[in-house]
Amino acid sequence: MQITRQADYALRAIHYLAQIEPNKRAATSQIAQEKQIPPSFLAKIISQLSIAGLIYTSRGARGGVSLARSPAEITILEVVEAIDGPISLNECTFSPNACPFKGDCTLHDVWAETQSALVNKLGSTNFADFKSTKKVNIH
Repeated sequence: MQITRQADYALRAIHYLAQIEPNKRAATSQIAQEKQIPPSFLAKIISQLSIAGLIYTSRGARGGVSLARSPAEITILEVVEAIDGPISLNECTFSPNACPFKGDCTLHDVWAETQSALVNKLGSTNFADFKSTKKVNIH
């Protein structure tokens, strides 16, 4: 399984915002430059993250982007699912009736256990876990 480039960029953007001081906003141009995200791609990502309730956006001279909750309250899983939708390693873990073998599949338990472990890990890892001592300077 590989997350999409869009989810990777979303994770980078949230990570950046988690490094700034609370109640401060960052310009999307600054996020794009610092995290090496194409600006046009970032605009779409920012919109999706805002709809998911993970960030606040404001326009104008004093506008910018900020986290909607503290870094400790935002998990990797939330960000990935806001962009890519629910994590599913195999169609049968998302829709068990889709499998022609249904209850007789020897691999289903492996897929289900692996997906559960992945979802649990991503859901228990938040952005406060990645706080660094280096503060991001807002221009």
